[in-house]
Amino acid sequence: TILPEKLVGAGRKGQALREIILCVDQSGSMGSSVVYSSVFAAVLASLPSVKTQLVLFDTSVVDMTKDLDDPVDLLFGVQLGGGTDIGKALNYITQLIRNPSDTIIVLISDLYEGGNVKTMLKKAASIKESGVQFITLLALNDEGAPSYDRNIAVEFAKMGIPAFACTPNLFPDLMASAIKKEDISGFLSKNGLTPK
Repeated sequence: TILPEKLVGAGRKGQALREIILCVDQSGSMGSSVVYSSVFAAVLASLPSVKTQLVLFDTSVVDMTKDLDDPVDLLFGVQLGGGTDIGKALNYITQLIRNPSDTIIVLISDLYEGGNVKTMLKKAASIKESGVQFITLLALNDEGAPSYDRNIAVEFAKMGIPAFACTPNLFPDLMASAIKKEDISGFLSKNGLTPK
């Protein structure tokens, strides 16, 4: 007879501990970031401890969550180009938030807003104030930070939304820190990254 002494990973069976929403700008300048984001989203979706959703946007918003189980379909479903309406994307993902304190939003965008900037900033502030862990990646690639809207990055920083570029190699560590609800500033300083 075998009796388990300690059960590991048996709590909250069938229920994700954290919800991750990747919200990715698919305008032309964000090409490599979209590809990396799609791959990472598919990997995150395979983890039972998190629930992952992927939303792509330019001037329209497309929810790609249903394709996360097939990375090939996901990548071929990506359509690059168009302008940028971050506000519209934030409005959409607001509907996806069930439990703010257990939700991580990763906005991957160069922050060049083609829509109403004031409305977008107000929506971002509302999401952050609800208790969501909100991170902005200006790029997810090996080249570092691209051209980005510095004014919006500063406004995000005032709200407590860090904005920085991240390499694909560091992204898993970033997500691990976010999932554990660690202070992202500690992750940044440890890895020599500077918030913008």
